[in-house]
Amino acid sequence: MRTAIIERITRETQIRGRLRIDGRGRYHISTGIRFLDHMLELFAKHGGFDLDLTARGDLDVDQHHTVEDAGLVLGQLFDRALGDRRGINRAGYFVMPMDETLAVVAVDFSNRPHLVYQDRVKARRIGDLDAELLEDFFQGFAAHARANLHVKVLYGRSSHHQVEAVFKCFARALRYACAKDKQLRGQLPSTKGLL
Repeated sequence: MRTAIIERITRETQIRGRLRIDGRGRYHISTGIRFLDHMLELFAKHGGFDLDLTARGDLDVDQHHTVEDAGLVLGQLFDRALGDRRGINRAGYFVMPMDETLAVVAVDFSNRPHLVYQDRVKARRIGDLDAELLEDFFQGFAAHARANLHVKVLYGRSSHHQVEAVFKCFARALRYACAKDKQLRGQLPSTKGLL
């Protein structure tokens, strides 16, 4: 069972998360930021992950701590659930159309955290979410999942469609990267002998 439970409590946020990688796309998300909840719900459904994530943050200050720490905890959940990463595909990518928008996400659970993030979002807010914090969310994920993550919106008009395409794409790229490969059973996916 590739599962993990994380509880992160700081002076700024209290976050509890539970992940089952080999799930059915079931979720219970509550961050206090409804648009972020919606994106994480899409993520769980499209990835086939069972995800519970509850966050209480200092939203009276702003959304930064809550959004960044949600990404950080999600990264920790994947890192812990994947264990030593033996037998997984390790890398995955997906291209997702969403009406007029096209997004690409590629991920490698390489133990070399790095983020490249390029969107075309022009809106300051999408629903109730401060749009500039999306990069912080993905940075938190990449750092704590120990993953190399590239996120790019190639084109699109609607900011909502761009972000939704990114989260669906992110889920599907992760789904493939986390999948077990029968041919690689028990093997570490690296010629170095470690990740």
